[in-house]
Amino acid sequence: MFEWLADLLVYGLLGLDEGDRWSSALHFFVLDTAKIFVLLVVVIYAMGLLRAFVSPEKVRAYVRGKPRWLARLLAILLGAVTPFCSCSSVPLFIGFVEAGIPMGVTFSFLIASPMINEIAVVLLAGILGWEIALLYVAAGITVAWVGGVFMERLRTERWVEDYVWKIQMGEAQGGEPDNTWAGRHRFAVAEVREIVRRVWKWVLIGIAVGAGFHGFVPGEWVTEYLGGENNWLAVPGAVLLGIPLYANATGVIPVAEAMLGKGAAIGTTLAFMMSVAALSIPEMLILRKVIRWPALAWFAGVLAVAFTLVGWGFNLVL
Repeated sequence: MFEWLADLLVYGLLGLDEGDRWSSALHFFVLDTAKIFVLLVVVIYAMGLLRAFVSPEKVRAYVRGKPRWLARLLAILLGAVTPFCSCSSVPLFIGFVEAGIPMGVTFSFLIASPMINEIAVVLLAGILGWEIALLYVAAGITVAWVGGVFMERLRTERWVEDYVWKIQMGEAQGGEPDNTWAGRHRFAVAEVREIVRRVWKWVLIGIAVGAGFHGFVPGEWVTEYLGGENNWLAVPGAVLLGIPLYANATGVIPVAEAMLGKGAAIGTTLAFMMSVAALSIPEMLILRKVIRWPALAWFAGVLAVAFTLVGWGFNLVL
């Protein structure tokens, strides 16, 4: 139905030619805008019903006191299914530290949370297929696990800002949660409003970039510089390209769609997506509020190397 809508608006009402670059870009923009925002609303509402009472305090409580390997696994899985972006990771970081959760476990959560979420997974599956979605999730979980272990070995506690150790977040305050369907519905609707309000402009920017890429970048250029398992420089180049950009995993999906459609290699595309979602400059500046520059430099370096290795590996195998 989204394809039909895009055809009707671009080729029917506007009367543009199908072979034209502008019409191709506009068709991509209309198609992805309708598809992504419908999926956003549906998925956020459905997950909101199930997640009505998951709060940062509950996330902290789930992880606290568990064996190190189990705590890391729970932190990664909770990061993947909770709607915490880099902005909300700062207070959650403080809460993890105050609860005595190891720093390596906390860093695993910080890596997984902005990079993997159920909204992005459903969008990836709906637009690019379940194979790409599962590859992205598997790579993200691996990077979060290995990155957290590496940061733990560096004893990053010494680089946490002093004020963080002094803050006592305490337990969540408030009345009893509303377990009725009406209460869960209100929570889910509020989730839709809040998350869509927070991401809509980044999604539109991502769709616009993807549309421009789809309509105006020659497929031969993409195949030559971003495709093929023998182009080793394409992957670190894609990682570096993602650093100055700012978007969540949802907003970068249209760009990835356009890249793959033009012939970019899967590993190069996945590395670019991960870099934009978890390694952007705004993300680093937010984390700078709680950790000092040495920890931030190691964190960025570990992720850049991990994303590059993931890209090379997928390009080589696939």
